[in-house]
Amino acid sequence: MNVYPFIEAENAGSDGNVKRACELLKVSRAAYYAHRAAGPSQRKQDDADLTAEIITIHDESDATYGTPRVHAELRARGKRHSRKRVARLLRAAGLAGRTPKRWRTTTVPDLAAATPADLIKRDFSCAAGDINTRWCGDITYIHTWEGWLYLATVIDLDSRRVVGWATADHLRTDLVADALHSAVTQRRPDPGVIFHSDRGCQYTSAQFNALAADAGVRLSVGRKGQCWDNAVAESFFATIKAELLDRQGWPTHTAAHKAIFEYIEGWYNTRRLHSSLGYLSPATYETTARRVA
Repeated sequence: MNVYPFIEAENAGSDGNVKRACELLKVSRAAYYAHRAAGPSQRKQDDADLTAEIITIHDESDATYGTPRVHAELRARGKRHSRKRVARLLRAAGLAGRTPKRWRTTTVPDLAAATPADLIKRDFSCAAGDINTRWCGDITYIHTWEGWLYLATVIDLDSRRVVGWATADHLRTDLVADALHSAVTQRRPDPGVIFHSDRGCQYTSAQFNALAADAGVRLSVGRKGQCWDNAVAESFFATIKAELLDRQGWPTHTAAHKAIFEYIEGWYNTRRLHSSLGYLSPATYETTARRVA
């Protein structure tokens, strides 16, 4: 048993009291003062150094990373420590990641519209070299002081990169059309790329079908009432809400749009580590995929 901390706490450095405490505990005063002069143990110093790195990584993630991503980022930086140790030090520093809330669907189906087949069938696996062959998308809402702002996305199912997105103060088909047009313009996919969505009326409209046909995009939709059929799109919305949108109020549409741009283009696509990609960012994964393909 280490009695030195007890001596220090009880006597606050008083030499007379230290002498008596050492006699009672059968410890020499020389050994006590040598222990106090030696400073913290190597293990404690290592923990302190590692905690400083953990805090830096947590801050760089805007306080969103929990143990898995902090641990992965440390490994990427050449620091190999057990996940349990990282979790312990993260808790000791009073830090934690942000957990997405449960999904809430916003789909409004058009019962009269003809719907394409489901070409994905919940196959969201990542395959090196298969980027720009399967996309998915959905719409979510953001409350601002100016009223609702809506966000439509197009996500590559294999790299998890947001390859196209758009915001608007309405839910007309133009919103999802702008997101798909952005994706096609930026990525220039080969004809036949699949775009998967739910059965929302925007995605099954004649306007959207015509845009997809002109761009060489094959449309796919999930089953009625099955949010898991578009799980990747839903998961992205849960993440951006937990890490950005639900953390503060948004006074204007412009402010929310600017924050979304910075999050997607400056963090999510380029730096944020994704568990489904082996804790790589979408940009790094795509570079790896091109090298393997």
